[in-house]
Amino acid sequence: MLNKPKYSLFSNTKYALQGFIDLIKNESSFRLELVVLFITIPIIFYIDKTVVEKLILFSSIMLILIVEAINGAIERVVDLVSPDYHILAGKAKDAGSSAVFLSISLAVISWGVILLWKQYF
Repeated sequence: MLNKPKYSLFSNTKYALQGFIDLIKNESSFRLELVVLFITIPIIFYIDKTVVEKLILFSSIMLILIVEAINGAIERVVDLVSPDYHILAGKAKDAGSSAVFLSISLAVISWGVILLWKQYF
């Protein structure tokens, strides 16, 4: 890459935090999913499940945030490269949205199975 700066732990951390703050400021979906994370963390600590099950629950929610961040990056790059409507731009954005939907589905299934498995099966 032509504009790639030298690697620096502090600079890269600063860039990551800037991206995180930008997501919070500009992406309503990311903010909503962050609220869900903060609501579910106390639930994870409160429920009587194994450490592995709790880790799966936490990871499934974190995965949603990770995929939402990637989706936000895809949408911004598409908007930069193709400000006018283009069918491939729409498909790229739809694919990103689909990834978010799949991560949410995985979280719902994980939470459902872990919380309800012993009660109903």
